[in-house]
Amino acid sequence: MVRKVAFWLLWVGFVGYAFLLAPPNQPDTPELIQNLSTGNWQGINSLVVSLFNIMGVWPMIYACLLLADGRGQKLPAWLFTGLSFGVGAFALLPYLGLREPNRGFVGSKNITLKILDSRFTGFILTLVTVGLVVYGLRDGNWGDFIQQWRSDRFIHVMSLDFCLLSLLFPGMLGDDMARRGMKNPLVFWGVSLIPLFGPLVYLCLRPSLPESSTEVEAETVASTTR
Repeated sequence: MVRKVAFWLLWVGFVGYAFLLAPPNQPDTPELIQNLSTGNWQGINSLVVSLFNIMGVWPMIYACLLLADGRGQKLPAWLFTGLSFGVGAFALLPYLGLREPNRGFVGSKNITLKILDSRFTGFILTLVTVGLVVYGLRDGNWGDFIQQWRSDRFIHVMSLDFCLLSLLFPGMLGDDMARRGMKNPLVFWGVSLIPLFGPLVYLCLRPSLPESSTEVEAETVASTTR
């Protein structure tokens, strides 16, 4: 219950800050978003391009956990996951505030879950992220980025969203590890304390999700991981 309240308070605080305290919107923000979305990156700071695209990687990272977790929830996890591609933590925080602990997995994996559960997906996401980070750090202008962060709501909130998604990942990690029979606390803290690349390495190395044919069997699996 305390965790749920904390997630809701964090959501209210983030929404309030984004709309009431963050820097104002800039007139060219719609054009900037359009250019970032269509790949027309000429003249745009590489750090902004990198961050914008990484904010598309983060929802994929969460999808690799949430859709399996949603199998044991009354909530449509796919809905929150889909919305997160557009609004990031604004969509994921309500899911974390509503979900129940879920350390088992019921049924077999459909094609979507098989793809999201695959280590190959983790490798692809890692390669994409490494490329984006190298691109941003190699060609980016930090002075310009800081100036935009201070004056542009879109850049400002997107940066905070990145930080928040990094901080929220442990809220899903423990149950995902339990579903896979992983009990090592060093793995949990190692993944949790390394922003972005900790979760990516976890997706590359985690054991495959065991399937169960019945709820009773799933509960048995879950109980052995407690």
